[in-house]
Amino acid sequence: MRKLKIIINGIIRENPTFVLVLGMCPTLATTSTVSSGVGMGLAAAAVLVGSNAVISMIRKFVPSQVRIPCYIVVIAAFVTVLQMLMQAFLPDLYKTLGIFIPLIVVNCIILGRAEAFASKNTVADSVCDGIGMGLGFTFALFIVSLVRESIGIFAPMATMPPGGFIVLGCLLAGMNRLGRFLAKRSGKPEPEPLRIDCRHCVMGCRVKD
Repeated sequence: MRKLKIIINGIIRENPTFVLVLGMCPTLATTSTVSSGVGMGLAAAAVLVGSNAVISMIRKFVPSQVRIPCYIVVIAAFVTVLQMLMQAFLPDLYKTLGIFIPLIVVNCIILGRAEAFASKNTVADSVCDGIGMGLGFTFALFIVSLVRESIGIFAPMATMPPGGFIVLGCLLAGMNRLGRFLAKRSGKPEPEPLRIDCRHCVMGCRVKD
């Protein structure tokens, strides 16, 4: 039951795109068509699952001072393997996604889950978190790309960068409205807006209180 909750949490309650608003660069750049959007989502999901599992395995052996570089090396290894497999077996999709495949290494969703979840939980739970977040990201990219490609038949601007911003903004507003409606209907308090505490940012910036 706990593992199912973790998976559902990544798909719905903490959807990386519609709730946490992470990974905006690939979301906007690869969703002009459904095939590229879903392909990008599944690629990121594969890296999420693999990196979460390995990081959870080594979490007790990695000194806290070098944990972020170690996480990046693990993620980069999985991205390299994924890149070679796609180049060999899915050359068309590989050409379509282009530079965004190697850029998965610096995707804030993957590094964020490594730091926030995999480094603190068991391998099984970390794999479930990777599956949930990966499916949530793929679902979000599918919805955005489906809307953009459908509207693009009548309004080509929807498949262009400005159209991506407009469609994503409308979907985020709609998801936010739906979340508040469901919370109100169930009698639960409305979800608080996402707040980022820069003092605990994984990038190590020094920000005054």
